[in-house]
Amino acid sequence: MMAKTSIRPPSLSRGDNVRVVAPSRSLSMIGADIRRIANERFEAMGLRLSFGDHVNECDAFVSTSIKNRVEDLHAAFADPDVKAILTVIGGANSNQLLPHLDWDLIGSRPKIFCGYSDITALSCAIHAHTGLITYSGPHYSTFGMEQHFDYTHDGFTSALFDTAPMNLEASSTWSDDRWFLDQHDRVIQENEGHWILGVGEASGPLIGGNLCTFNLLHGTDHMPDIRGSILFIEDDFLSVPETFDRDLTSLTQQPGFGEVSGLLIGRFQRAVKMSRAKLTAILAANERLARLPTIANVDFGHTDPLATIPIGEIASIDSREHSATITIRPDWIPPTTRPEIPVGTSNPGPSRAIWRG
Repeated sequence: MMAKTSIRPPSLSRGDNVRVVAPSRSLSMIGADIRRIANERFEAMGLRLSFGDHVNECDAFVSTSIKNRVEDLHAAFADPDVKAILTVIGGANSNQLLPHLDWDLIGSRPKIFCGYSDITALSCAIHAHTGLITYSGPHYSTFGMEQHFDYTHDGFTSALFDTAPMNLEASSTWSDDRWFLDQHDRVIQENEGHWILGVGEASGPLIGGNLCTFNLLHGTDHMPDIRGSILFIEDDFLSVPETFDRDLTSLTQQPGFGEVSGLLIGRFQRAVKMSRAKLTAILAANERLARLPTIANVDFGHTDPLATIPIGEIASIDSREHSATITIRPDWIPPTTRPEIPVGTSNPGPSRAIWRG
């Protein structure tokens, strides 16, 4: 399903309250030093942090009950002092909350909601039910990265403090290291830039996130309408090329995929062993994918740095043989005069065991 129009939440301003919630894994798994650095970063941005009542609860799944997670999420949307909601971290169980959420409450209190990985299920479902533009972007825990954080920080502030058009440029460097275990033993690599795997131009609302999580919405009323969209997808170290191919094929068989206008693919973690040649072969073997303007190795997913991408916002891509541009809000009009945007249309010390998103 899909709401008829997209609703852009109010932008952030200095002094605003950002509520941290844990709809997947618990804040208890985030080390004290990471929390300290994150708190200092938000203070430097002039933002006040508050935390859900149940964020530190931790059960056998490093989470807490559905009831308590829903309660914190509803409380964040209901509180008029809260201007943005940020997730602690990802995990594997946020889709448990979907049957229990009050969509009328969420839709009547539009505010920023940001996270990635497993949070894809919530971000996309919220957009599908309410039309609210949500954000695939850094978690609260991501802000605890001490070094090499500028690209992520700048993308977050551009997306959430401003409404002007944004160009999603390729970062100069990237990393796929376990920074949360040792902040000073970082492996930073030069970025080769965007991979242009399908030439052409496309525009439409951005829909997507983590592929294996997004696919959990198939066949439910929580699945956004993908017609006319620019899909953006990524997957983490638990994937391999064969699994990514299968999951992507499943997405191409969903209602409305024939009207998808373009494709963005996030950078893969090294453990996936996805080469440019393998990804090219996956796209070429599927005629529904082969026709799309496609840009890969984009700065979103489970490597760093991490772009902040608004789900449901209009974007345009222009991929040519040797250059590519990705522009978000290309047709920006000041909010006082901007008409509603039709959705579904297009114009040609943490745990050492697991840290997953």
